[in-house]
Amino acid sequence: MIYSMTGFGKAIVELPQRKITVEIKSLNSKQLDLSMRVPQIYKALEMDIRSEIAQRLERGKLDFSIQIENKASGDSSAQINTDIIKKYYEQLKAATTALQIPEPTDWLPTLLRLPDTLKSETAEASDDENEAVKRAVNEAIDHLIEFRAQEGLMLQKLFTEKIGNIARLLTEVEPYEKERTEKIKARIVDALNKIENFDYDKNRMEQEMIFYIEKLDINEEKNRLDNHLKYFIETMDGHYGQGKKLGFISQEIGREVNTMGSKANHAELQKIVVRMKDELEQIKEQILNVM
Repeated sequence: MIYSMTGFGKAIVELPQRKITVEIKSLNSKQLDLSMRVPQIYKALEMDIRSEIAQRLERGKLDFSIQIENKASGDSSAQINTDIIKKYYEQLKAATTALQIPEPTDWLPTLLRLPDTLKSETAEASDDENEAVKRAVNEAIDHLIEFRAQEGLMLQKLFTEKIGNIARLLTEVEPYEKERTEKIKARIVDALNKIENFDYDKNRMEQEMIFYIEKLDINEEKNRLDNHLKYFIETMDGHYGQGKKLGFISQEIGREVNTMGSKANHAELQKIVVRMKDELEQIKEQILNVM
């Protein structure tokens, strides 16, 4: 099956002193493009988290964040970080002026939700807390992969439908092929007959006609197109990470369809080619989202 690059994963871990929320959002990208927001207390885990995400998610524009919500406690050592809050307030106030949007009626709840607005005497997290964060990260990744799989099923259904439509249109080509050949021959002979006092070698004419019609033959293109369509379906059922390969196959499909169009020389065949291109364009638009 195929996986989408679009996804969302979230995990929450409850600790005695704080609530930790891990979120990962993913959009399509040719390579891995990872943006991370990690509180200072977990900075020591950042490289391990980055490595885990890169290994399991491979591609996509990823937005990763860890948010901390400290729990109220009578003996809590947490303190409000006044300097950080002041800087946030100044930046947000400037942003509201620049964007010409109204200021919040109550700044405090907004400011306290921002990273590092609360400081603790604890310089670093305990080993147990670090392990809890790692489990939450892996759980969020699991949820994102599940999301990608669900989106992938929808994409696979769409691709199967569109490839089937192109295959059906390919079967509609054959009835017009003999008619096309006869029309080409008739058009050439009619044009020659309109030339007054023109004589030509009928045997040589027949040889040239055969050569000309062979150049317009589309049997090879039809066979290759049929093979590419089957290969596309086979590739979807293959291993994880087929997006680039499906992109290459769709390019080959487009090449054969374009060649058929340039050789068609027949109005009805041209219409079929246009419909094929329409189906293929819808495939190409969505392949960008495939892992």
